[in-house]
Amino acid sequence: MTDREKNSDFIIGSTTVPPGKKTSGELALAKLLTGNRISIPFYILNGMEKGPSLWISAAVHGDEIAGVEIIRQILEKTDPRHLSGTIVAVPIVNVYGFLQKDRYLPDRRDLNRSFPGSPKGSMAARIAHLFMTEIVDRCDLGIDLHTGSDNRSNYPQVRSDLDDPETRALCEAFGAPVMVHSRLRDGSLRQAAGEKGKKILLYEGGEANRFDDGAIQAGVDGIMNILASRGMMDFPIEKKRNRPVISRSSSWVRSKKSGIFLSSLNLGDWVIKGQPLGIIHDSLGNTLGRVTAHRSGIIIGKITQPLVNQGDAVFHIAEVCEE
Repeated sequence: MTDREKNSDFIIGSTTVPPGKKTSGELALAKLLTGNRISIPFYILNGMEKGPSLWISAAVHGDEIAGVEIIRQILEKTDPRHLSGTIVAVPIVNVYGFLQKDRYLPDRRDLNRSFPGSPKGSMAARIAHLFMTEIVDRCDLGIDLHTGSDNRSNYPQVRSDLDDPETRALCEAFGAPVMVHSRLRDGSLRQAAGEKGKKILLYEGGEANRFDDGAIQAGVDGIMNILASRGMMDFPIEKKRNRPVISRSSSWVRSKKSGIFLSSLNLGDWVIKGQPLGIIHDSLGNTLGRVTAHRSGIIIGKITQPLVNQGDAVFHIAEVCEE
């Protein structure tokens, strides 16, 4: 650490953390039907010296649990006595969905379509408002951790605004194999945080309700790289062997038949337009149809169970561009 200005106390809700300390806290939500109080857990790691404030959030979708493990490993690796700035770690945002191993809230709303929320709105709106006012408003930048959903798995990738120089620098520092220029979705945390001037990137890797070691390690390495690139921790950035692949357009290949889908292709494989990707057969082994690539690119998402209906998404292909 260089000679920098000493950090000050960091406060979220009723939790105050002095410089050089790590403290857990809770943001109270409503009560369960049983009368038990439910809350959003968080950790604050407040560095000894001034620097950026970074939030790391996971399980905005309650079944996307890999980010919980990524955050656990980050907390284990990080000592606030050797940190500049502050890390606010929120491993479970959608506590209701997490308890039920479900993507959504009990009213079936998608929390990541409910930001910035409202203190008097639906359950989703109230959680979103609480997260925005207590976490996002107190931080400079954020990393939101996600996985695939609906029996899909994602190749490690960061999604953000690659046309914004500072955000792109964060994505490049993260070092995921793929960087996707992603449009903003109405009601998403990324949109709401961006409107407040916060720099945020979204990490995707692995699948819902599962721990994928490779995707978790890529997430941990990426966050540690961000900390190093922003001068929050003093260690060399993990160097990747290959330059990240950049994509500005991606789409899913969909099954034209219902049946049992078989394929030998994996996440990260490169394909060319017209290439066979797999076959669909019935329960007796009769071939019903074939799936072919509708574009050239890299596979960044795939279905993880073989039973498909007509129209189901089976492979997500990202078109690669040179920049």
